[in-house]
Order: sequence, then structure tokens, then C-alpha cells
Amino acid sequence: MKTLLENSVKKAMDYSEYNLLFKQLVEEGRTTGEQTQEKIDYTKLNFSRTKRLDKTAEISEESIEIFKNISEKQTWLVISEPWCGDAAQTLPFLNKIAEISENIDLKIVLRDENPELMDAFLTNGSRSIPIVIMLDENFNVLKTFGPRSKAATKLLNDYKLHHGKIDDAFKEMLQIWYNNDKGVSIVNDILETLEVRA
Repeated sequence: MKTLLENSVKKAMDYSEYNLLFKQLVEEGRTTGEQTQEKIDYTKLNFSRTKRLDKTAEISEESIEIFKNISEKQTWLVISEPWCGDAAQTLPFLNKIAEISENIDLKIVLRDENPELMDAFLTNGSRSIPIVIMLDENFNVLKTFGPRSKAATKLLNDYKLHHGKIDDAFKEMLQIWYNNDKGVSIVNDILETLEVRA
């Protein structure tokens, strides 16, 4: 496992490289992995969401202080894909946290190019993303976070319970929820994962 994690970190992209790939895919009308029209459309949509969040996302002063005080060097290895809506909402906040803390190094790998890594971090047996794998300097797993905040997960589970499946109406509802939440749930859950409190 340690070798797998070390190799994954070595070949991972940083946030700016990931965004360059994102931009290139949108310009070329493509996506990563399977080239379905739906995934291509989501990639385009997610690129504009990510760009907006990169400009507007804010983290509370209390949280900033906590992230600044992280003393242990760590790599946050994120399994993601440009077509993934939850990833588009989460990555800008992860990047802002990594910019705040000099001890967090954010790295990103694509799910479909890394099945072995993905299959080591399944959520209830499914390849849900994004997954954040928090590693120490020796590539030991400290904690994991994802694929979404507890509040968003509850929203999804409740919807599935009442409607039997996830559909376009839910995706729209989730997007509105993300817009209203403004990343607060993501940041708070990460603080909880790290076992620190704002």
C-alpha cells in the first residue's frame, strides 16, 4: 500500500496543473476517461464552477488560524475527475487550505487512470470521488475525507430513500445546496477529520 501511495504522489498533479488540464479539456470539447456527452457537458459546467469558487471561496478566520497551525507536514492526495460535480465543489476549498498551511501539499490524481488506488479507498463499495487521502511524510495514511461532507451525504441518502435513485432533479438541488452552504460543511468536516475544532 505504501508503495502504491508513494508512486501515486510522484505522478500526481498540483492544483494549477489540474486546472490547466481542465481548461484544455473544455477548449477541446473533451473530458477524462469515457467520452460521453454527459461527462463532457459536466466537465464544462464544473470548470466554470471551479473558476468561480477559486475567486469567491472564503474560509473563516478561526479556521484559517487552525490550518496555519498544522505542525505536521502532510500530503493531501485527492482522487478526482473533472466531470465530477462534488470534486468541483471541494477542490477549490482544499486548495485554499493548502495555500494557508505551509505544511499541506495538495496533489491530485485521476480516478480512472488509477483503479488500484481508487479500489483501496472505496465508499460503501463504490468508486465515489473526490477522496482526500491525508498522508504523513512516510506515506502513512493519517485520515481520509470524502466523497462529500456529512450534510451533503445526508441530503443524497434521504433523496435516494424517497425517490429510489439519484436523478437530474437531485443534482440541481445539490448544486443549490452547495451554493448556499458556501463550503462551510466541507471545511468543518475537514477540521473534524483532522480532529481540530474551529
